[in-house]
Amino acid sequence: MKPVLVDPPVETPVTLAEAKEVARVDFDDDDQSLSAYLAAAVAHLDGYSGILGRCLVSQTWRQGFEGWAPRLRLPFPDVADVSVKYFDADGVEQAVAAAEFQAVEGDAGAEVIFSSGFAMPTLSTEIEAPVQVEFVAGYGAAEDVPADIKMVIKALTRHWYDGEAGEPSQMRLVEKYRCRPL
Repeated sequence: MKPVLVDPPVETPVTLAEAKEVARVDFDDDDQSLSAYLAAAVAHLDGYSGILGRCLVSQTWRQGFEGWAPRLRLPFPDVADVSVKYFDADGVEQAVAAAEFQAVEGDAGAEVIFSSGFAMPTLSTEIEAPVQVEFVAGYGAAEDVPADIKMVIKALTRHWYDGEAGEPSQMRLVEKYRCRPL
C-alpha cells in the first residue's frame, strides 16, 4: 500500500527569494513561473514520489498494513512522533499503547517494532488496511535540510526556468541521500 500524506510541510526547503537569487532574477514579473519551477524541483526530490525516497521538511504521513507483523517497515527514514492504530474485529478504531512499540531507524527507512509481549489483537476483515501507522518524517524545519539538497533544488529551479531540458550536473550531490533506487 502507498503511504498517504496527512499534513504537508508548512514551508519549502528553499524560498522563492533564494531561488530568484540563484536564477539572477531581480524583478517580480516571473514570480509565478519561478514558484512553479521551485515547487516542481522540491516535488522531484521530496516525499513518496520524489527520487530521494525521503521527506525533506517535516510532514505527517499514514501507512496502512493488511495485518500484524513483528516489524512494520515505514517508507521513509528520519521518523518521529509515531502512533499505531488498528480496527478491531468489530471495526472499531483502537490505539496501541506507546509502550508496546518503538520506531527504529534502519538503512532503508524506519521500522515499527512491537514488544515481545504485545498480543496482536484480532483485526477487522472488512477494512483493507486495518493497521495504520501515522508518523512525522523529514529533517525538521527548512533550515535543517542539508545544504547540498538545497543547492540541487536551486539548480533544478534555475535549470528549468532557463528552459533547459533534463537535470543539471549538480544532481550527483544528492545521490548519498537516496533511500531507494530509481
